[in-house]
Amino acid sequence: MTPAELEAARDRLVPDVVGDGLRVLFCGINPGLMTAATGHHFARPGNRFWPTLHASGFTPRQLHPSEQTELVRYGLGITNVVARASARADELSDEEYREGGRILEEKVLRLRPRWLAVAGVTAYRVAFGDKKAKIGPQTRTIGNTRIWALPNPSGLNAHWTLATMAEEYGRLRAAAEADG
Repeated sequence: MTPAELEAARDRLVPDVVGDGLRVLFCGINPGLMTAATGHHFARPGNRFWPTLHASGFTPRQLHPSEQTELVRYGLGITNVVARASARADELSDEEYREGGRILEEKVLRLRPRWLAVAGVTAYRVAFGDKKAKIGPQTRTIGNTRIWALPNPSGLNAHWTLATMAEEYGRLRAAAEADG
């Protein structure tokens, strides 16, 4: 993909991957330009979302971003805190995060997944006004949906390795399996 093609994807919206009866709705911060250009969530080659999903036991094999709709078969989905695509999350304003949190709350109330898994604790803190949130299960719920803050799978989040991310995602998988 050329730099011009990536730049042309700026501000595009990427459809959610959702269905009825989701066990876990994964929530990214916002689509990157590669995701917006391809229409596939977590599409940037350095992003570790898909390897982490597999390593943590959520999927029986590592899916390619182009296979994202298969997630629904496993009771999983994907959305974002902020819908518009950007090159970096630091291009987003706090107001966009807060508005995204309001929209996300409405979406969760409509879809009613058992768990909302926000992949980025900093985004969760701003979107939901919880400055003290840490990685792991949160006390807050949205309706009957429980919330788990996960490490951001971006390759830029270097202090989380694939192994340590898979361990944390695996904790969520075990909790999701335990309650249903």
